[in-house]
Amino acid sequence: MGRWCGAGLLAALVACGGEPARSRTTPADSAPATAGTADPAPDWFVDRTADAGLQFTYRNGMAGQYYFPEMLPAGVALFDSDNDGDLDVFLTQGEMLDPATGAAPADAAAGGRLYRNDLAAGGDGARRFRFVDVTAASGIVSSGYGMGVAAADFNNDGCTDLYLTNLGPNQLYRNNCDGTFRDVSASSHTDDDGWSVSASFLDYDRDGWLDLYVGNYVRWDVGSDKPCTGLTGRRDYCTPAVYQPQGDRLLRNRGDGTFTDVTAAALTSGPYGPALGVSTADFDGDGWMDIYVANDGRENVLWMNQRDGTFRNAGLISGTALGGDGRPKGSMGVDAGDVDNDGDEDLFTTQLPTEGNNLYVNDGTALFDDRSAASGLGPLSRGFTGFGTAWIDYDNDGWLDLLVVNGAIEAIRERLQEPLPYRERKRLYRNRGDGGFEDVSERAGPVFQTMDVSRGAAFGDLDNDGDTDVVVANINAPARVIVNDVGQRAHWLGLRLVGTRGKRDMIGARVNVVRPGGAAPLWRRARSDGSYASASDPRVLVGLGDTNQPVTVQVQWPDGRSETWPDVAIDRWTTIEQGTGRTR
Repeated sequence: MGRWCGAGLLAALVACGGEPARSRTTPADSAPATAGTADPAPDWFVDRTADAGLQFTYRNGMAGQYYFPEMLPAGVALFDSDNDGDLDVFLTQGEMLDPATGAAPADAAAGGRLYRNDLAAGGDGARRFRFVDVTAASGIVSSGYGMGVAAADFNNDGCTDLYLTNLGPNQLYRNNCDGTFRDVSASSHTDDDGWSVSASFLDYDRDGWLDLYVGNYVRWDVGSDKPCTGLTGRRDYCTPAVYQPQGDRLLRNRGDGTFTDVTAAALTSGPYGPALGVSTADFDGDGWMDIYVANDGRENVLWMNQRDGTFRNAGLISGTALGGDGRPKGSMGVDAGDVDNDGDEDLFTTQLPTEGNNLYVNDGTALFDDRSAASGLGPLSRGFTGFGTAWIDYDNDGWLDLLVVNGAIEAIRERLQEPLPYRERKRLYRNRGDGGFEDVSERAGPVFQTMDVSRGAAFGDLDNDGDTDVVVANINAPARVIVNDVGQRAHWLGLRLVGTRGKRDMIGARVNVVRPGGAAPLWRRARSDGSYASASDPRVLVGLGDTNQPVTVQVQWPDGRSETWPDVAIDRWTTIEQGTGRTR
């Protein structure tokens, strides 16, 4: 079992040893090895699925009927289910949509699976993890056709809970803090019945309890399914325009284990759905959490918090509702992050292959400039259908890069002879630091050339070595554990931010890392949402590049208060507890 670096949550900071930084060279700038003079450079990312023992395949139940939901699963969560300091994995599962078409696949009958991370140091000192299926012992029995997952501590007991979105009633599993979970879906009033994909926990009213935004897609059942054809002229999956959108839900946490649906009163000025991605952040810097929703084929929505329990849709006026051509796009995955290191949250959305992905750069007041073309991210992504994504500093040079997993939703003409002609490659885009990006996928390792029908992707430091890894959920193919082997070549800072109530992860907190020597500050955010139907590591990992000295950490907590911690050690994970720093 792994050792939790923050055990005990000492009065201020609890520091834990980490892997020492190995070199200061940014991998993407390194010259390739010359034949006969040196061994080839190791791969930046490596597929460790087999070594990690993660044996899971999402079965979408396809039986030749082209039922619309079959192309949209599946999600994955990285979270610490047992509070031992390392990230465990939960993967959603499907079933047969129409029992008349045949029996469910044997490996899909058991529903979603929880895998415990047994992280330990090997004889060479390197950290190695192995996943063990603990679903049966956990008490989690996921029902329905699984779509996505959100993870956070909704009852402030210090243990992370799970919210499962389904085609059908959603499920909330409360963590009992002893390795088991209890289904509280009905008693908590969170069992929304419809078709939900992405969901996000956030404290929108700053009362110290995490609320829940549920992104819903369209109204569909087997009886209402319609036959559609693709560009190839043959039967294929429909677009969402064929069906009526289903309204999203905002559920307010009452602090007693139950939620109240406040959608009608709180979300009054915007269109709904079909929602696929949800990302929450403070986009205008007023200290209150806002909500961005990526809709498939309709205007995206930016819910700006009015600080009175209501939200105003600023999608159109902010410049984030449409593409550069003024039309809605097929938005799917989404993430917010400070791409240009100017202290505010920018937005990225993944799109269809003919559209190209979108980058919206924030001016600090929640007005955005579409930099999709100028940054290169739009043109570089054409030909791919993007889903799970995140801003990650894969090489820890201090600039947020992008990783995107892809998979078509319409059969690819050149592969019509294949059983599943929807497979595509993953992409890695490096932030050059000048407003532009370059596609470095060819140099990132063979795993980026492997083709899957990828959907959900969850990001986090699986081996606690100071760089961001990823677990990818694929349709009708094994999930992949992709390990980052390049981030350790630069310095880094790892932070777990916990609150005074229950010592839970403070999702929504913003971190300003002040480096010595006059280097520009780095702003990052504690979050588990974004991507596509998935939940990521809520800890904050900051790449420091050549910085080799302690740094000052300033935290803006979700309740509006701020604190400072000077001389925080680098190249290790540290736990910061609210109320133990210097107030300002």
